[in-house]
Amino acid sequence: MLPSILASGLAIGAVYALIGITYNTMFSASRVMSFTAGQLGMLGGVLGSLFILRLGLPPIVGFVVTLAACAVVGVITEVVAVRPVLSKLDQHLYVLSTLALALMIQQVTAIEWSTEPQPFPRLFGIGNGGPWDEKFWLPLVACAVVVIGLEYLYRRTLVGRAFLAISEDNFAARALGLPERNLRIASYAMAAVIGGIAGFASGELLLAFFANGAMLNFYGFVPVALGGLGNNRGAIIGGLALGLFQQAANFTFGGVFASVAVFIVFIVVLLAAPQGLFGATAARRV
Repeated sequence: MLPSILASGLAIGAVYALIGITYNTMFSASRVMSFTAGQLGMLGGVLGSLFILRLGLPPIVGFVVTLAACAVVGVITEVVAVRPVLSKLDQHLYVLSTLALALMIQQVTAIEWSTEPQPFPRLFGIGNGGPWDEKFWLPLVACAVVVIGLEYLYRRTLVGRAFLAISEDNFAARALGLPERNLRIASYAMAAVIGGIAGFASGELLLAFFANGAMLNFYGFVPVALGGLGNNRGAIIGGLALGLFQQAANFTFGGVFASVAVFIVFIVVLLAAPQGLFGATAARRV
């Protein structure tokens, strides 16, 4: 039992962590919490199944095309649901605009794809249902690759440093001549690719199912709240911890009680540390 809990918990936790990073990447560029993050994860699984199983593309080609399609959705999110809100005084309207777009993506997927879970192709054929099956380690590998790639991007490249500049102070970044709008669009495209990787890597685990979007929206937000908004390392730790706790609760209590246990822990942590376990307390100018 313990190996199964660890394998499934770490796998689903890695998916939650990647969705949390998707949230953080979009937020850092615009200070907008886009609720399309979970839908991007859902599209990674649905489009991967569409391109590889239904259209017969080779897995590597299907993977690339899936990420390209997710990047387009990310750009559409910035243009349609985020950019109009940034020019308004009531910027909290992003809750409605991004949530509306997320619901539209989900309903269009249900209509055009299926309302039933669809199979996702075996990518490597490694493992045979045990704890070492590829459906368990693929999300972990994807999470590690994304984290290493982001660290390299932010620390070693000029584009990454420009991303950091607009995340820290977009007004100062504009004053220095940085193309803030273009960087924001690129950041949303990159976030969408990360969400697509999460969905594609977890396709064998979660299947290609339109309802995965709503589930990932919530469980992907929990690591962000637990780890601190904008803190990717906190999102990783929070996501893995959430996955392990959720799977342990599933094995122990099962069904609805596992979800209740997650809610209880989530509320207790936020009451004890509203800024998140790894988030910094916001400073107030006087």
